[in-house]
Amino acid sequence: MIAASMLSLLLAAAPWLGVAVTPYSEDPGRGLTFRGMVDEIADLGATHVSIVVQWSQANVASNRILPHPKETQDEAVVRDMMRRARARGLRVTLFPIIWLENRGPGLWRGTLRPENPAQWWASYRAFILHFAALAREERADVYSVGSELASMEADAERWRTLIADVRAQFPGKLVYSANWDHYEHVPFWDALDYIGLTGYHRLTQVQPPAQPTEAELVDSWARIRTVLLDWQENHQPGRPLMFTEVGYPSIDGAAYRPWEYTLGGTVDLEEQRRCWAAFAAAWAGEGRLAGFYAWNWWGVGGPDDANYTPRGKPALQILRNFSRPRP
Repeated sequence: MIAASMLSLLLAAAPWLGVAVTPYSEDPGRGLTFRGMVDEIADLGATHVSIVVQWSQANVASNRILPHPKETQDEAVVRDMMRRARARGLRVTLFPIIWLENRGPGLWRGTLRPENPAQWWASYRAFILHFAALAREERADVYSVGSELASMEADAERWRTLIADVRAQFPGKLVYSANWDHYEHVPFWDALDYIGLTGYHRLTQVQPPAQPTEAELVDSWARIRTVLLDWQENHQPGRPLMFTEVGYPSIDGAAYRPWEYTLGGTVDLEEQRRCWAAFAAAWAGEGRLAGFYAWNWWGVGGPDDANYTPRGKPALQILRNFSRPRP
């Protein structure tokens, strides 16, 4: 038996288990409701939830970011989910992202090139401060000032000004979410409380339909962990690292291109499970990782679902085990 004091120290050092959820829609007939999503995340054993909200811009050259009539979440729903999460004992992150209406190969929010940068920044500031106010009003614990905006990251002074403006409104912790292959280039980490990055690293060179072994995936995540923690120690010592998103679609090729969910492919629940098992092998009990958010709880899930959600799939047990105290 482990003494209670020792167990509490172990738990404090272990990364938190969080789950991200985007409240797109409900499907009550198949048991998917907004409040129910939050309850399922709490019942899983998670301690944190990231609620994703989005405004839109038309294309990579646009200067305006505005609510979208279909893709922007109902803020009454967002507020209700945040309150439900707090009532269930979950710590809440509010996570605003830009939804790009017209996308294509090489065209996504990581490659924005607004025609008028000053106008874009004014619009982005309004977007981020709008949700910072909502985060304050609903007592979120963490707020993200941006996600995967690689082409806009170099303007450090604008980011620092924006972060200062957010801090004037929001008393909680702040994070920025860098793309998994671009975190080294962010020049304003020191203005934030967390180093955030997505976890969509390629785990294999084996292309579908060939299947990588679980041992290969474990080795890949172990190497990624070493690189990340060495960089953190050398460049941002003492600043906690978190994965703002980690996820694998339930398709052949999830380990080869975990960021790609639009190409289709054969449903493969086992490849998703192996990827999650490799992540857990690398990071469970690693106190230098503050925590992570599994992407994404939205969707009915189950054996025929090809999307990211672990709901009703073998990967769910990996997450459930991650949240349990270890001897």
